[in-house]
Amino acid sequence: MVQKAKILLVDDRPENLLALEAILSALDQTLVRASSGEEALKALLTDDFAVILLDVQMPGMDGFETAAHIKRRERTRDIPIIFLTAINHGPHHTFRGYAAGAVDYISKPFDPWVLRAKVSVFVELYMKNCQLREQAALLRLQLENGQPGRTGAAAQEPAGLLAELSARLAAVEEQAEALTKQLDESADAAAVATAAHLERKLTGLRRALDALEPGAGSGASPLPASS
Repeated sequence: MVQKAKILLVDDRPENLLALEAILSALDQTLVRASSGEEALKALLTDDFAVILLDVQMPGMDGFETAAHIKRRERTRDIPIIFLTAINHGPHHTFRGYAAGAVDYISKPFDPWVLRAKVSVFVELYMKNCQLREQAALLRLQLENGQPGRTGAAAQEPAGLLAELSARLAAVEEQAEALTKQLDESADAAAVATAAHLERKLTGLRRALDALEPGAGSGASPLPASS
């Protein structure tokens, strides 16, 4: 069973949250509401999110300040933030949004199709990263539990495990390649950069697996970071 990604919706107006839920419900992911910056930061303490949709104008802690707190935390700094604003802003206001760490800045009223498409890209990238972390964790676990010097059927288990891991990784690599081609057409710089980062991590895991194959040499390449 594939676990759904969580999307954080932050807006002080209930009607805006309802509208966002209606637009994004077709993605079939878990939508989490927050009616303030403080509530959003609290949610981020315990849950992992694929993307955050953050309203700029909110009483108390506004979107810019909320984003600054998110980017200062090691746990949440890499979560993509899409700013939503009803302000008739100029270039300086837009620059402030990107400087706060946003990957996109969308003015209201926005095209529901465009917003849904942008969010779906980051959800898909998040899911690919989760798959990659799971494969890396499984490989580490098996290596830590491995016992050298086994013979017979027991000695064949690592080879079978490596073959299974290699097949699973190949499936993720194929999906990542298809996603990269799709992003090349959309020319979304932030999403393309995230996809490139994912591909680098996939390459590192592939090298680690190749180094463990029989005849690859006595030393294995270091495993890629899980984060």
